[in-house]
Amino acid sequence: MTKAGLVGRELAFRVGPPVIVFQGSTRERGLDMPLHRKSMTRRILLRGAAATVVASVAPALAQSDWPNHPVRLIVPYPAGGSTDVLFRILADRMKDKLGQPFVIENRSGASGNVGIDAVAKSAPDGYTIGGATVGHFAINQFLIAKMPYDAEKDLIAPSLTYELPNVAVVATNHVPAKTLQEFVAWAKARPGGISIGSPGPGTTPHLSGVLFAARTGVNAVHVPFRGAAQTIPAMLAGDVTFAVDNLASYISQIESGQMRALAVTSAQRWPTLPAVPTMAEAGVNDFVVTSWAAYVMPTGTPPAIVERVAVAHKEIAADDTMQTRFLAAGGRLLHSTPAEAKAFAAKEARMWQDVVRLSGLTPQ
Repeated sequence: MTKAGLVGRELAFRVGPPVIVFQGSTRERGLDMPLHRKSMTRRILLRGAAATVVASVAPALAQSDWPNHPVRLIVPYPAGGSTDVLFRILADRMKDKLGQPFVIENRSGASGNVGIDAVAKSAPDGYTIGGATVGHFAINQFLIAKMPYDAEKDLIAPSLTYELPNVAVVATNHVPAKTLQEFVAWAKARPGGISIGSPGPGTTPHLSGVLFAARTGVNAVHVPFRGAAQTIPAMLAGDVTFAVDNLASYISQIESGQMRALAVTSAQRWPTLPAVPTMAEAGVNDFVVTSWAAYVMPTGTPPAIVERVAVAHKEIAADDTMQTRFLAAGGRLLHSTPAEAKAFAAKEARMWQDVVRLSGLTPQ
């Protein structure tokens, strides 16, 4: 055997299997094959191996490099509302934690479904995140006949972000009751019962009012408004009796004495209203209701990226300065793992489904 034949035989042994189909017959690799053909075969095989390595390593590199350009954070409500304001605060801190801007995009409509649907249908690459609320996880599905997305299947929540309690309030000049039990007795004694204001059907204040009436046996009529900015003047004028609405919207009236807070709907007393009892302390059991929110990303987002979001937010929530800032705005920072967020959302969905049934609302 020639020297070239020996070299070719050794090369073939190093780079490939023992046999190949060559010119219509099965031959031992390296025998009778010209050296230039063997070299070409080796180059092709090496290129293929390199391509396989690159294909397997590229996703891992992309995940470890995330984020390397700005991240879009979709808020599914108009600018200026509590969801927008609080997620803007978080976006600013996430930029500091992860080194890239988190750019807010307000996409409102259809009870917030327009924006969250955009998140669900975005590329699962970590560069589109949503600011979802309790409605997207646990209420809208029972009120809207044709949901554009399935929150459980199409979205993953890296972490809960914050909660806002509702507060049971009355206008000081029109309702004599000083406690919730006094208010219940006063309301039951009124021939026409009471009226409960809310930002509209299906909102957590509306459903909280439904739950309150069911738990206490008070005869109540729902009066929908466009928001607290309309409900509050109606209450101060004596046109509406009562509300179980977002604390952030009523805190200034409570502090000024125009409104009286009878109870908060959080599990514990709220730090900025330490003298106001919880619903359970005020005599109404099984009434823990908060308007909570979470980050969401499309299903299929790499777990490493989801985890980075969760860890970054946990660090933000552990910052006492940030907690103080959120409390001043009427909220409280939360944090969780993705598994904890999923379990919490499922539990909330069961509770709100029952309340929607009580309300008499049907999917439209």
